[in-house]
Amino acid sequence: MPTTARRPLPRAILFDLDDTLISAYQRPDAAWRAVIAELAPTLAPADPVQALTAIVAFGQAFWSDPAQHRHWRQRLAESRRRVVAGAAQALAREGKPVWSEQAGVQLADRFTAYRDEQMTLLPGAHATLDALRELGVRLALVTNGAAETQRAKIERFELAHRFAHVQIEGEYGFGKPDERAYHHALAALGVPAQDTWMVGDNLEWEVIAPQRLGIYAIWHDLQRVGLPANSPARPDRIIERLEQLLEL
Repeated sequence: MPTTARRPLPRAILFDLDDTLISAYQRPDAAWRAVIAELAPTLAPADPVQALTAIVAFGQAFWSDPAQHRHWRQRLAESRRRVVAGAAQALAREGKPVWSEQAGVQLADRFTAYRDEQMTLLPGAHATLDALRELGVRLALVTNGAAETQRAKIERFELAHRFAHVQIEGEYGFGKPDERAYHHALAALGVPAQDTWMVGDNLEWEVIAPQRLGIYAIWHDLQRVGLPANSPARPDRIIERLEQLLEL
């Protein structure tokens, strides 16, 4: 279980970006439901409920493969077209009506645009980062994803100047959970693992992998659902709000 005792702030903190500092990719089912409802006439003769079920199911299977995840997380728009096409093929095999190829592309691209429109800075993000900097903590942003996409988010939400080091997978050629991602960030900050915290929402990338290197791992439970049953991850801390970092 995570420790509950207070501890001094570290010399450095590594932050994830998506669903840690900004609300980005939580609840894909809700996002698909919204865009399917918006484009329902163009998806005829497909049934919207069947479309949603098939897309969510295919998407979950698509992203569950770690190797596939590494490949497609830098090509999100294209990956979504593949998910929609794969879902259509699954429906067709079951003898159910499906949308046209053109409508599928339109749906996938609308999903990408909708996700971008819905992104917001999480409450307390700027204030927490600024307070940590004022307390002398060195901060690094370590995010997976494509260079252009992630850099645009960082600029959009005025985050770049708040970090001593910004590390994007698409710019450096490696990302979490590759150990090089953590070692490079530590070297850039000039701080050893034992004097560093990692904060993020992904239990593999921001808890299990950094803990192997001696980094203190804090899981951001954004949806306040608690650890999944039988999870192998054991975060050193669990927070539900970014401001809680200042209470540790």
